[in-house]
Amino acid sequence: MIVALLYLILAGAYLLVIPIAILFYLKQRWYVASSIERLLMYFLVFFFFPGLLVLSPFANFRPQRRQVQV
Repeated sequence: MIVALLYLILAGAYLLVIPIAILFYLKQRWYVASSIERLLMYFLVFFFFPGLLVLSPFANFRPQRRQVQV
C-alpha cells in the first residue's frame, strides 16, 4: 500500500506540481533570461514534457499586449 501511495505522489508531482511551477517560472523569466538560464528552461521543458502536455489546454499563458504610445 505504501509503494502504491509513493507511486501516486511521484506521478502527481511529475505530471502536475512541477510542470505548474515550470510554467510560472517560464512566464516570469522568458524575456529576461540569460543564455545559461535559457538552456535550463529548455532542459526542464524537455524533461517534464508529458506534464506540460497535460496542462497545456488549461494553462495557456499568452504574451501581454504592448502599450503603443503615439
